[in-house]
Amino acid sequence: MNPPSHNAGPVRQPDGLVPWRARTSGAARDVDLDRLLRAAAQAKDDAPVEMPLGFDTRVIALSRRNGNGAAFGALLRRVALAAAAVIVLATAGAWLEFDRNDDTIVAAGNEFAIADSAIQDEVAQ
Repeated sequence: MNPPSHNAGPVRQPDGLVPWRARTSGAARDVDLDRLLRAAAQAKDDAPVEMPLGFDTRVIALSRRNGNGAAFGALLRRVALAAAAVIVLATAGAWLEFDRNDDTIVAAGNEFAIADSAIQDEVAQ
């Protein structure tokens, strides 16, 4: 067991490095952060990484050669079936919600139309 340290300096990590928060004060952190943000703003935007030509064909050919082709096809069918089920359920839920809200909107619209015509009749007399 190590004896307790009575110095007020920063605690060093096992690799000899001082933690970032311990070695910088508030103003120094702001300067470091500003320098980091300026460097990030000056960095060039790299082109998006694309798959090499024919990569997907090679992956499918390799899976068929290893005997996983049927499993890959079954997985693809399951994912497509699950996506179709989610679409159907979401469409049905949206339809039911819009259909239920439609009745209250029509009823409220009729009430306002009745009240409006009663007010216009009173004003016209």
